Amino acid sequence: MTETITVETIVSAPTAAVWRAYVTPDDIKQWNAASDDWHTTAASIDLRIGGAFSSRMEAKDGSFGFDFAQKS
Repeated sequence: MTETITVETIVSAPTAAVWRAYVTPDDIKQWNAASDDWHTTAASIDLRIGGAFSSRMEAKDGSFGFDFAQKS
């Protein structure tokens, strides 16, 4: 079964800068957090056909963490 998630937002920034922030692992680690108590400790992305995306989000106090991954 394949599911689709659509996310939309308006960002006041140049398209190239937004795209770079969305697809660059170091940038993803800067903005991807559920709240100020969480952070993303690892991220990888391969935009090629058959590529994959993964990230690791952890509570800053070390109490919990989880991996999020999608493979084509």
